Amino acid sequence: MNNIRNFVIISHVDHGKSTLADRFLELTGAVDKREMREQYLDQMELEQEKGITIKLQPIRLKYGEYILNLIDTPGHVDFSYEVSRSMAAVEGAILLVDATKGIQAQTLANLRLAQQQGLKIIPAVNKIDVASADIVGAEKEIASLVPANKVFRISAKTGEGVKELLQAVVNDIPAPSSGGKETKALIFDSRYDAFLGVVAYVRLKGGELKAGDKLRFIAQKTQAVAKEVGYVTPKETSFPVISDGEIGYVATGIKDAGVVRIG
Repeated sequence: MNNIRNFVIISHVDHGKSTLADRFLELTGAVDKREMREQYLDQMELEQEKGITIKLQPIRLKYGEYILNLIDTPGHVDFSYEVSRSMAAVEGAILLVDATKGIQAQTLANLRLAQQQGLKIIPAVNKIDVASADIVGAEKEIASLVPANKVFRISAKTGEGVKELLQAVVNDIPAPSSGGKETKALIFDSRYDAFLGVVAYVRLKGGELKAGDKLRFIAQKTQAVAKEVGYVTPKETSFPVISDGEIGYVATGIKDAGVVRIG
C-alpha cells in the first residue's frame, strides 16, 4: 500500500482541471498518443459539447513504482455532490487556481470540503503562460487560505511545471492506511451496463475483492455476487483482485440501480 496515492483535482469551472488531467495521462503513458484528445476523461457527449466536466471520472495511472488513482471531478456548483463523494475516497487534493481569475466561489467551496475530509492539499496556479496572468496575486490568495510550503506554478496547456506537480503528489500525499483484513468498500459512483448490471466504482477500505465474491449492500440489506472486478486504466479493465487502499470497479449483476447506494 505504500506505493499507492489516491487524489482528486479540485477547482472552479474552467480553471483547467481536465486539461491538467490530460497532461498526467501523457506523462504516465496511460493513453496512446494516437488516441489522445483534449479533455480525454470527459467521456459524456454533453461534456465534450459543453467543454465542462459533469460526471466524476476515476483513472488508475502508473508512475514509476507508484500507482496513482486520480478522480477528475466537476468544477461547476451544480455538481458539488459528485465532488464530495470523490473526496471520501482519497487522501489528497490538488487545488488548482486560474492565474487570470484568482480564487472563485467554487474553489472555496471545494477547498472547504477537502479540509473537512482532512485531505492533504497541494496548491497550484494554472495558466501561467497567459499574458493576463497575475501569478503573484493568485499565490497570495492561496496562501491566505492554505498553509503550504510551496505553490506550484504550472501551465496545463503547455505542460510547464506539470511533472514537478505530479512528483509532489508522490512525495506529499500520504499512502492509504490499512483497513484490516475484513473486506469493506466505499461506493462513490456507479453506472448501469445491460450485461454487467450496476457497475460500482469503489474505494477498498479493507481486505480484497475478487470476481465471484459475495457482496452485501449495508444500506439496502441486499446481497449479490461480483461478476467482475478491475481498474479504470482509462478503460475498464478486469483484474483478478482489488486490494485494500485501491480504487477500482465491481460489476454487481444487479439490475435495479436503486439497490446500489452511493456513499
